[in-house]
Amino acid sequence: MKDFDSIPALMADLGKRAKDASRDLAFASAERKHAALIAAADAVWKNRAQIIEANKKDLDYGREKGLSPAMMDRLMLDETRIQGMVDGLRTVAEQTDPVGEVLAEWDMPSGLNIRRVRTPLGVIGVIYESRPNVTADAGALCLKSGNAVILRGGSESFHSSTAIHACLVEGLKAANLPEDAIQLVPTRDRAAVQELLTMTDYVDVIVPRGGKGLVGLVQREARVPVFAHLEGIVHIYIDKAADPQKTLDVVLNAKTRRTGICGAAECLLVHQNIAETLGRDVIAALLAAGVEVHAAGALAIDGTVPATDADWGKEFLDSIIAAKPVTDIDEAIAHIRQYGSNHTDCIMTEDQSAADRFFERLDSAILMHNASTQFADGGEFGMGAEIGIATGKMHARGPVGAAQLTSFKYLVRGNGTTRA
Repeated sequence: MKDFDSIPALMADLGKRAKDASRDLAFASAERKHAALIAAADAVWKNRAQIIEANKKDLDYGREKGLSPAMMDRLMLDETRIQGMVDGLRTVAEQTDPVGEVLAEWDMPSGLNIRRVRTPLGVIGVIYESRPNVTADAGALCLKSGNAVILRGGSESFHSSTAIHACLVEGLKAANLPEDAIQLVPTRDRAAVQELLTMTDYVDVIVPRGGKGLVGLVQREARVPVFAHLEGIVHIYIDKAADPQKTLDVVLNAKTRRTGICGAAECLLVHQNIAETLGRDVIAALLAAGVEVHAAGALAIDGTVPATDADWGKEFLDSIIAAKPVTDIDEAIAHIRQYGSNHTDCIMTEDQSAADRFFERLDSAILMHNASTQFADGGEFGMGAEIGIATGKMHARGPVGAAQLTSFKYLVRGNGTTRA
């Protein structure tokens, strides 16, 4: 890895090149962007052996740093996950190009015709931890939406991200698009992050994707606008009218499929009427699956750990879950309002009125009914990929796909029209 004498100079150079590239990319044809993404997908698959070899270096680095098993899982790439990246690139490629889409059109009595159309944001800075596949996802979505991007991956995924980025550049070259449209910060030096957060002359928005520490740092330090992606403190409320088999299937999948992702369930809330029946069956199933359960009240059975106040509102990102009984759906809603992160929350019930109440009284970016929270993912929402899940309320919310990476402008046409 190359050392750089001046991080500010390095980042300013990346920023200027990204800004220049964004101006060309803003009006690049849908066909050229499609060609670039298909070529990038082909390059990723062609170079999968080199990507896996680079990933081995990152796994060694992660082990030396003492990363948790869940974080090591996030970091690991194999052929199946590389195939997932390829599929994501191809899916984004086949989506309708959002740039230029007419969002609204109307005529005024003055004779003006007004159209509101989608337009790229410009230059996007993406700061992410561990998961090297974000390199492909973010690069693809920014390209599709006509934005240049500066990617700053986590130090753990440096080699993997570099190998994947090279494939994206190969795609840009093949489609005769500016290579600077997708740039990767070529250093682990944390000073590069500080620079990126303040580059208001070049960067239009920052997207942080990672844990609470990273997002908090970005929100505190950034002078560039931020799409906040906060922790996934994901709740599942098991209502008294829940179907037992559906509940067992969904809870086990939501917690154990992949414990280190932001859509993994972190807290179970169980209606007191079923706490000693279905509630305990769910706890027993979680324990049998190797999950450490921090349980309170009637859910505290043999094998569980006593829950403490510190367990509520905690993102474990591991094979651990908190659980407590609640008197009714309103107590569950109150608990989620107090301890949730407005990311994803789920209700298990066969009572439609209960599901409706849950949906209308909570304001999480994603609310689910009888479905695993592991579906909180842009790919599963039909977006091909996501650059993150925004938990704020400004501009973008929920999975951020290509369309969410655009703004709009007004195109006004007259015919020598003057104002009285």
